[in-house]
Amino acid sequence: MKDKLKLGIPKGSLQDATIALFKNSGWKININGRSYFPEINDESIECAICRAQEMSRYVESGTLDAGLTGIDWILENESDVHTVEDLVYSKVSQRPARWVLAVPYDSEIKELEDLSGKKIATELVNFTKKYFHDRGIDVRVEFSWGATEAKVVSGLADAIVEVTETGSTIKAHGLKIIHELLQTNTKFIANHAAWGNAEKREKIEHIALLLKGALHAEQMVGLKTNVPKAKLEQVVKLLPSLNAPTVSPLYQSDWFAVETVVASSVVRDLIPKLIRNGAEGIIEYPLNKVI
Repeated sequence: MKDKLKLGIPKGSLQDATIALFKNSGWKININGRSYFPEINDESIECAICRAQEMSRYVESGTLDAGLTGIDWILENESDVHTVEDLVYSKVSQRPARWVLAVPYDSEIKELEDLSGKKIATELVNFTKKYFHDRGIDVRVEFSWGATEAKVVSGLADAIVEVTETGSTIKAHGLKIIHELLQTNTKFIANHAAWGNAEKREKIEHIALLLKGALHAEQMVGLKTNVPKAKLEQVVKLLPSLNAPTVSPLYQSDWFAVETVVASSVVRDLIPKLIRNGAEGIIEYPLNKVI
């Protein structure tokens, strides 16, 4: 490539999960101390650390060619960027996070309309203002620098709009969720100029392909087993696969090796069924990429 691809890595809660995902995809990113420009084992990429909240603005302006951030911050900044790929992962799970409206357990606020004339604390100010404006509900939205749950507990706000994956932190602060405003997940984005550059676009698509493959692999495992010829058909019928299981004969034997890729969530129920139907020597192994 004539010019390096300027790639933004999100700082904060997504940082470790993103670096791990790149590692599984084949790129090793080293963050040294407080440097905002980590090393990467690809001479055609130049990395920069950037807060997820600001990423879409830097990508839109061309400071970065591409980067990873959430739908929430793209909407908050109203950024005009190209979405390359949806990548559903977060700091603790592979589920989308939710921006929710929460109030104290004993609050008289039961639904959105009850917030008319009230104060809401949130980090997602612009999106929240627009959300209530579009529904004709007059609320005051104030920016929260953090510890947002405490704002409503201490009486500084009547409600909060906060992001959550499990709801446990909100519940631990004596709050209850009464409405979901937005589901958000990570997006791999690029600016229109970079997307229109053939070399950079090819590199961006290359990265997106392997990130998606690595993410897909996190939910899958390989499964291998030996099966006698007489039991082969009934065992194969039990096996999910991407297309069809791989079946190959064992040396000088009437046994077969059967190999497939399955969702990791079904393995604990599948293995006992395989054994009951004549499978032996079952091996489960992790996968790096499924493309």
